[in-house]
Order: sequence, then C-alpha cells, then structure tokens
Amino acid sequence: MRWFPRGYGGERTPPEDIKREGWRDQGVLVVSDADPRLTWPERELVRQLGTKLYGQRSTREKRHG
Repeated sequence: MRWFPRGYGGERTPPEDIKREGWRDQGVLVVSDADPRLTWPERELVRQLGTKLYGQRSTREKRHG
C-alpha cells in the first residue's frame, strides 16, 4: 500500500464538491454567469456583481450562449 499526501495521487475531488465545501465552510461562493441551473435574472445578478467587484471582463474571456 502506498501513501500519498493529500492532493497527490488517488482521485481528484470534483469541482462541485470543492465549491460546496467553500460555501459551507467559509462562506465563499463560486458561480459562473453561464451556469445553466440559474435563471436569466440570477445570471444577470452574478454578472453585475462580478463587474462591480472586479471590473469588466476582457472581450477574450466573454462567453456567448
């Protein structure tokens, strides 16, 4: 049996699990403005908050669709 330090080898933690733990443990919310689980008003709110806190996204990073 081989032992690997946490984060090395073995299975990776799925991104959704990391986001969930971040919210529950630290109150940090990670959400995409393109998340299909959100309604249009919710996606727009996320976009507006991101712009207010961090400024406009570069045209290279914008998602269409």
